Amino acid sequence: MGGHFDLEGKEKKIAEINEELNKEDTWKDISKSTALNSELVNLQKQISTYKKIVNELEDYTELINIISEEDLTEIDLTHLKKEIDDLEINTLFNEEYDELPCFLEIHPGAGGTESCDWSSMLLRMYKMFCDKNGYTYEELDYQKGEEAGIKNASIKITGPYAYGYFKGEQGVHRLVRISPFDSNKRRHTSFASVNVTPEIKMNNEVTIKEDEIRVDVYRSSGKGGQGVNTTDSAVRITHLPTGIVVTCQNERSQIKNKATAMSVLTSKLKKLMDETNSEEYDKLKNHINIEFGSQIRNYVLEPYKLVKDVRTGFETANADAVLDGDILPFMESYLRIKR
Repeated sequence: MGGHFDLEGKEKKIAEINEELNKEDTWKDISKSTALNSELVNLQKQISTYKKIVNELEDYTELINIISEEDLTEIDLTHLKKEIDDLEINTLFNEEYDELPCFLEIHPGAGGTESCDWSSMLLRMYKMFCDKNGYTYEELDYQKGEEAGIKNASIKITGPYAYGYFKGEQGVHRLVRISPFDSNKRRHTSFASVNVTPEIKMNNEVTIKEDEIRVDVYRSSGKGGQGVNTTDSAVRITHLPTGIVVTCQNERSQIKNKATAMSVLTSKLKKLMDETNSEEYDKLKNHINIEFGSQIRNYVLEPYKLVKDVRTGFETANADAVLDGDILPFMESYLRIKR
């Protein structure tokens, strides 16, 4: 059938990965061996899932042919439908970077302390999603708000089709609630923007010249421990031609933080090159207005509870579950409508 169901191609790729993993030199590069092993597990899961569904369909076909029409109503195909739906979602990951890990950044918008607190709620939501769905995350940058929440945060997310799933989260997220910081218990609206970039490895297409960047170092304000917080280990890199700013402060070593920040910058520039003529161009350069009318999703906690994606129309009244990381239906609805 080709494409996602190209079993012959997938099995050939599995053989190639196994051959590479059997080489001693491969395991000397932890990053490379981890990526290969992750790809291997993902391919094996795709093949086993597809074969399992095919076998179940054949079994049900034989069963339907030998039972009466009255007995047909007693056959429960719920689990099979769920498996087919899951397989359908995997067919939607057909863009160049969908399989890659990604960087997710959160920035508060209009709303002051409210938006800083809302940004921390979003960060918690994404971390809980990762914990519930087998993704790993690494905190790269975390800057506390003056009174509450965060001024800025970025994490690296690794797992099957990490960018494929999270790319639909890019945009402005709007919260409506009774403010915990308002003694008069008034309803407030807060905004935060989420930027998502695939981790694109260094290549010849992206050249970053020394005179095109400004590197600033400062004392970490994150939760990295005494050694991090008492030295100028945090790094901020500004790409002067585009205005893109990346920061990293998760390591005690300034050199390691700079290397990570350069990796993020390279990924952003490569994505920017790919999307120069698309509507995503301005978003990647952080020119999007983080305010009313620009949101992709509304989270209403007062006077009723409702989370609704304005692009897809998908909504749920179980806002508490969404904020606890149950956002997979929103991701999948975005993938379907994008197709």
